[in-house]
Amino acid sequence: MATTQPLWKPSAERIAESPLTAFRRRAEQVSGRGFANYADLHRWSIDEREAFWNLVWDYCGVVGDKGGRVLADGDHMPGAAFFPDATLNFAENLLRKRGQGDALVFRGENKAEQRLSWDELQALVSKLQQLFVSLGVKRGDRVAAMMPNMPETVACMLAAASIGAVWSSCSPDFGEKGVLDRFGQIEPTIFIATDGYWYNGKAIDVSAKVAAIAAQLSTLRKVLIADYLGNAAVAAAAIPGAASIASAVAGIEAAPLAFERLPFSHPLYILYSSGTTGIPKCIVHSAGGTLLQHLKEQQLHGGIMDGDRVFYFSTCGWMMWNWLVSGLASGATLLLYDGSPFYPDGNVLFDYADQEAMTYFGTSAKFIDSVRKAGLRPIDTHDLSTVRTLSSTGSPLSPEDFQFVYDGIRKDVHLASISGGTDIVSCFVLGVPTEPVWAGEIQGAGLGMAVDVWDDDGKHIEGEKGELVCTKAFPSMPVAFWNDPDGKKYHAAYFERFDNIWCHGDFAEWTAHGGMIIHGRSDATLNPGGVRIGTAEIYNQVEQLPEIAEALCIGQDFDGDVRVVLFVRPAAGIILDEDLEKRIRAKIRTGASPRHVPARIVAVADIPRTKSGKITELAVREVVHGRTVKNQEALANPEALDLYRDLPQLRT
Repeated sequence: MATTQPLWKPSAERIAESPLTAFRRRAEQVSGRGFANYADLHRWSIDEREAFWNLVWDYCGVVGDKGGRVLADGDHMPGAAFFPDATLNFAENLLRKRGQGDALVFRGENKAEQRLSWDELQALVSKLQQLFVSLGVKRGDRVAAMMPNMPETVACMLAAASIGAVWSSCSPDFGEKGVLDRFGQIEPTIFIATDGYWYNGKAIDVSAKVAAIAAQLSTLRKVLIADYLGNAAVAAAAIPGAASIASAVAGIEAAPLAFERLPFSHPLYILYSSGTTGIPKCIVHSAGGTLLQHLKEQQLHGGIMDGDRVFYFSTCGWMMWNWLVSGLASGATLLLYDGSPFYPDGNVLFDYADQEAMTYFGTSAKFIDSVRKAGLRPIDTHDLSTVRTLSSTGSPLSPEDFQFVYDGIRKDVHLASISGGTDIVSCFVLGVPTEPVWAGEIQGAGLGMAVDVWDDDGKHIEGEKGELVCTKAFPSMPVAFWNDPDGKKYHAAYFERFDNIWCHGDFAEWTAHGGMIIHGRSDATLNPGGVRIGTAEIYNQVEQLPEIAEALCIGQDFDGDVRVVLFVRPAAGIILDEDLEKRIRAKIRTGASPRHVPARIVAVADIPRTKSGKITELAVREVVHGRTVKNQEALANPEALDLYRDLPQLRT
């Protein structure tokens, strides 16, 4: 879908009002030079990292003691230390605001609603902080949560962070083994869970699962149960030493919060790799690095300001939940949602946007594609006039879905396709609100992020596909991997390919506009005849066809080479026949290239996904080749893998 014109250009007024413009002026004052455009500002942020990150701290008003040094050992990855003399507390920075205005608004499908003002959030965090201290929780202890995206989850995280404990969370749809594969590694002292959750209008009771998990976490001092279905007291009674959150804080009076200021690099979160190739890796992120990176991304790239109302569709097992919560540090109201984004129908999130005057609408590429394929046109049915930014992540957003956002959702909106990951709890490339939006392209690299695309020889390339790398250290690099005392796992994950260079594992390409296209994961790229092909290039073509609901592509080792195999899930009532196969091949041949045309096309009833909704090409490839998928607990629908086993179509 080649275009000669951008889909959207910010107005002069929007550019003038953007926090990025205000920051650029401050940067000009600090540096004593002029920046004609974003590219100039970005170049300065890379060349003068100390001046840049020092300015981010000041501009965003970080609460804490900055210390004397901004960067030590800056040329080493890993090893660089940002603000090595600084002390701060993450929760203190998120709880600066007071008053009766909304801090948190919550919707649990159409079954639950709740609001917490800034003062009410402070009070709840205070009670939880006192509870945790009474239970002996101290700095460095782990607090683990299997929770929906609800206000109690945010409050518990803030209480843990306020005393220097380390927070780790997953969603309640995880299986028992999946939870234990994660929390069993980090030895938590507190386990917070829910009595259940709502999905597609159905109550899902998880109390038996919570009891089974708690029994196998030997380091626990307390189990706390949040009341969502109304059964928390009953669920807690069945677990030795457990209590509902409501009863545990019932006798505690709110008091002024105490915040322990800790080093910039003090651990804040433990996040997990998807775990489809083995036990999940436990990725430790720092309080300072997370805070500074999120403030930069949300204020400068996302345009989020005090009083904004920010939404991101996410579970507590996806890094976008951690990203969303940081919005409190900018004085924004968080709009939380838990459940299906299509219950009772596909309008529910757009209804929420209108009802709550949402300013930042964050979702996944899959959601946008599903809305388009469902024939919904929010541009005709909803106002959405408050929405300034619509953000998409999770997988590459196709050019057709870029176009759909402007044709079918809202014409005057900053569409920010963003990409980064759990590994950095943030983004490498993302939206730039002062620049045009081009179909299929992420607008640019984040400020302070020395992002590039390299070929196999470690050389910069443009207009060609290669490895996404970051050539200089940045604050939100992991502190470490848990249980990796010599750092070997950490080094192997990012620095083995190119010495002292972060290699992210994405297959990417710079565009003529200075933007970037992500073509998929490097380890999922196809290699027929020795030519690397990104899977997203094929999906962008196939999923334009209304007969195809979604697709998954792998490379199959066959006859001494690799051949492209395309699995498709047809739309309801559609059968993959010879005619549809021909049209699929023609669409790929003309829209991509003859090399992209699959050798085999196979219809399947379902496509396996991770808990965060990402399709799992690697797991399917393992099954097709007769190998065992090591950790099926990482999948939302592991039973779907059986559909790919011993297929007769792939034997010849």
